Order: sequence, then structure tokens, then C-alpha cells
Amino acid sequence: DESHTMASDTSSLVQSHTYKKREPADVPYQTGQLHPAIRVADLLQHITQMKCAEGYGFKEEYESFFEGQSAPWDSAKKDENRMKNRYGNIIAYDHSRVRLQTIEGDTNSDYINGNYIDGYHRPNHYIATQGPMQETIYDFWRMVWHENTASIIMVTNLVEVGRVKCCKYWPDDTEIYKDIKVTLIETELLAEYVIRTFAVEKRGVHEIREIRQFHFTGWPDHGVPYHATGLLGFVRQVKSKSPPNAGPLVVHCSAGAGRTGCFIVIDIMLDMAEREGVVDIYNCVRELRSRRVNMVQTEEQYVFIHDAILEACLCGDTSVPASQVRSLYYDMNKLDPQTNSSQIKEEFRTLNMVTPTLRVEDCSIARLPRNHEKNRCMDILPPDRCLPFLITIDGESSNYINAALMDSYKQPSAFIVTQHPLPNTVKDFWRLVLDYHCTSVVMLNDVDPAQLCPQYWPENGVHRHGPIQVEFVSADLEEDIISRIFRIYNAARPQDGYRVVQQFQFLGWPMYRDTPVSKRSFLKLIRQVDKWQEEYNGGEGRTVVHCLNGGGRSGTFCAISIVCEMLRHQRTVDVFHAVKTLRNNKPNMVDLLDQYKFCYEVALEYLNSG
Repeated sequence: DESHTMASDTSSLVQSHTYKKREPADVPYQTGQLHPAIRVADLLQHITQMKCAEGYGFKEEYESFFEGQSAPWDSAKKDENRMKNRYGNIIAYDHSRVRLQTIEGDTNSDYINGNYIDGYHRPNHYIATQGPMQETIYDFWRMVWHENTASIIMVTNLVEVGRVKCCKYWPDDTEIYKDIKVTLIETELLAEYVIRTFAVEKRGVHEIREIRQFHFTGWPDHGVPYHATGLLGFVRQVKSKSPPNAGPLVVHCSAGAGRTGCFIVIDIMLDMAEREGVVDIYNCVRELRSRRVNMVQTEEQYVFIHDAILEACLCGDTSVPASQVRSLYYDMNKLDPQTNSSQIKEEFRTLNMVTPTLRVEDCSIARLPRNHEKNRCMDILPPDRCLPFLITIDGESSNYINAALMDSYKQPSAFIVTQHPLPNTVKDFWRLVLDYHCTSVVMLNDVDPAQLCPQYWPENGVHRHGPIQVEFVSADLEEDIISRIFRIYNAARPQDGYRVVQQFQFLGWPMYRDTPVSKRSFLKLIRQVDKWQEEYNGGEGRTVVHCLNGGGRSGTFCAISIVCEMLRHQRTVDVFHAVKTLRNNKPNMVDLLDQYKFCYEVALEYLNSG
């Protein structure tokens, strides 16, 4: 049985690769007889069984949780406090509620819609609260100050599906909320989250506190994230940047129940897995619900928590400080004579194991009969959820192109990975470049009419592709890189003006080689593209990356670009995370072990070059 083999294979991998069981500790959640804790090594098998019969196991387990009010909430129901609650059915229980310092003359000023939640062997490690409303911003900052909080975790956007989910409770510069002054010091934007650092002062107290807000922006308006990779990276950032001796982590979404519960359960269970080699998700959720109503609000969120913890346990923390990359990579390549394998081979094997498999229905648009002739290979198709639909109208042509949007380290959908245009899709290619405000095109294969890879650009003058006109401006050859500049515009919409696009054709990767000839010249390509992006459009324009089929080569470029960004901003290397993020959208990104190794080697070249 193939699925059983994979489960047992993965079990051994989990045991050897990640969390090693330490000395037994008191379990903070009383494991029930019906729902005992699950060994990390058995987690994949458990989840696979729970998902059988259309997920009946998860459905039955989730529906056994007590729904709705299970403890008194008299304070929240007082007339004076009703306006402090965003939702009438998600309010604070009396026994676990956060009590603010009373303001003189106002006996009800101790109420805020927030509850203490225990962490892993850390009482009251979290405060689960609603997203602040205009009326409660001051109370929110009073709570943060009084509790000596150093980290605020926000798991909602301000507006979703046209509805206000949370009030903007922080300033763009400096704001004074009665006796509390908040100043924004730094904003770090990444593809799926933002980290804001504030200096906070209270009148009459001679102290300035540094407080960070970790704002996860990658949660979709409906449901749960398609994959947990981004959220797990976010959780690790919170863990690494939160001072150990500070007060509770303040966690909020809109109601302070669903996504807030997801974050807290994942955080607790990762600690438990690392410490004990087991997880107890069911009893953790049950315990959270005894402290705050309806924590983890949907069955879908409950399943997502399981998938997230499994991914974390399978993959471990693969980030490496820049100073350790050289020695670590040397060790990773050492062959174990007993297994005839190496750490890097095992890491790549793990990557292949956790790469999502695209189902036929995931790529339904690419498979429509009218789109068949637009695909170079019916085995390499983009999933519907990351398609860049074409906007410019061109006669009867559909709005489909075989391409996928990919995040860079700091920017959502910064890359568009596609195949070399077919003779019948050159028009669509230029529609894509124009419609998605692309400022760079990276070409990693050769023009080859025999493989239906035409030259899709003019060497001089103007090429017309339906309504889109492509005008040659200049060309330059420097070692392995030909750079060409074009002006493109839509003749049907002259009022839109033109866009300047630079194409970078890389000559240093012959078709017969799995990797480029030179690490140095490939790094030079990455740097030239970065420099152009920054100079021409302040880093806002997208980059189209293509090879023959939009697979291994394009993925290698994107992965190395992400790793170089990591090095610039975090001084860490995480090749595994970079490739896993890309593969969540297209499974064939960086599809060879040699390409995976090449990503590490270019990172070393980057470090050597200063």
C-alpha cells in the first residue's frame, strides 16, 4: 500500500529530522482518554486517517467541542461596556478577563474584551483580544503598557471584503492617545507579513519601551491560507524577536477567536512538539475555549492547525545564520558511507515529500479545451489560484496564459513564472508584460524554432502584437548577459502612455547543463535585474521569468533571488523555505538536486563577494 509506505517513511523522517524527545515535563493540558496526545512521528498517519471519508474524523472531533458561552461574562454584558465589544457573541469571560487599571471616577474602566490564555508551561502567556475599535484604542494601549507587552500579533487586515475588521490603532508617525505616546520607528515589509517597531511612552513614567507589532497580511478573506509555510515563518519571527522576560503576547484578529486561536494553538503545539515529541491539539483547543469563547471558530481552521504543525515537524527550522553557511554546507555534502546519502540529499528528499501535488481540478482553467494549444506541456500547468488573468482585450483570444504569480521575499506576486512563448502565444506574452506592470523579463533558455521557441522581440523598429506595440530601444552585451530595452504600449489606449521594459537574456546556461556554467555570472544576472528594478520603478514592478517550460530554471532564478534578499535584510539563508514557498504555487520549481545545491553555492558566492 503506497500511502502506508509514505506514512511510515515520513514517520522515520520526522523522528530523525526534527524534534527529539527531551526529559518528560508536566503536560499543561490534561490529556483525555478519548483524545490522547499524538507522537510527532505518528502525526502524518493520524492526519491521513482523520481525512478519510471526506474528513469525517475531523468533523466528528471538531463538533464535539462545546460551542458558545460556557462561563459567566457579566462584566462584558454591562450596559456601560456593550459599546466596547465589536461582536455581541464574542466577549470576555469574567474568570479569565484582562482587568485594566481603573480610571478614577469610572468603575467600569477596567473592562476590555480580552482574556488571558496559558502558554506551554507559561501561565497567562497570551492575551487573546478583539481588533481595537475607535472607542477602544486607548484601552488597548493601556493594556499593552500595563501588561508590559513587547509583542502584538495581528492576524487580520483592516478591511476585508469591504468590511472594517479592525481599526488602525497605530500611527504612521507619532500619535498621543491621552497619556500614552506611540511613535513608529521602523516598518519592515515582507511578502506575507509586516513588522512595525514602536517607541511607547506614558506620561509621568520615565521610560521608553520598544514594542513590536507582527502583522500577518497573508490570511485570505475567506477560509484559511492555502499552505502554512508563510504563517510558520511568521510564528518563528515572533518567537525569535519576542523578549523572553516581557509580559503576555497580545494576539488579535477581528473577533479575537478564530485566527487568534489558530496562531496560539500552533505556537503552543510547536513548543510541545519540541519539548516532548508529542502534540495534543484537541485538548489545547478545548483548554483555550474554557478561557475565551469559540477559540478556533471553524472546522477548516482546526484542520489547518493540524496541517501547519505537520509541515513544521516535517521541515523543521531550516534557516542558517550567514556566518555559518559555509561550514554547514560543507557538512551537508558529506556522504554517509552507511546510507550512501548526505544531509543535502535528505533535505531535498524532504522538500519533495512536502511539496503539494496539484490535482486535475486545481488546474481546471489551463485544462479547458480552448486553452490546450496555449500550453507547451500538459504536465506543467499553473493552478487556477495563482493565474495572472490577461486584461488587455485581443479579439477572440482568451484571458489565459500558462503563467503563475510567485512571491519574492518582500513583495507579494513579485515574479511571474512562465514558459517561453509559443508562436501562437507571443501576443499573450506581451499582454501579460503590459497588464501586470512588468519592468523586467528574464530569459533562461535559447531561441530555438525547432522547439517552438521563437524570437518574440524586435531587433529594431516596432513589432505589433494585436493592440500592443513593442518598440526596440537599445541592446548591450556584457559577458553572459544580453540586456535589451523596449518601450511597450497599448495602441487602443494611447492615454495610458508607454512602459519601459528591460529583457535580460542569460547566455551562461546551455541546454545540455542542469545548472549554469558560472555561479559568479548568475549572481551578476540577479544583481543586474535587482538594480534595474530598483532604479526604474523603486522595486515595485514585477519580473517575468521564463525558461523553456517555466520550471526548474525559472524556479532556480526566483529561489536565488529570494535567498539574496534574505541575506540583505536578515543575514540568514533559508534555501528550503525559499523553494518550498515557490513550490506551493508550482511544484516543478527547482526540480533537480543539482539546482538545489546551486542555490546554496550562489548564496556562498554572494557572501564572498561582500
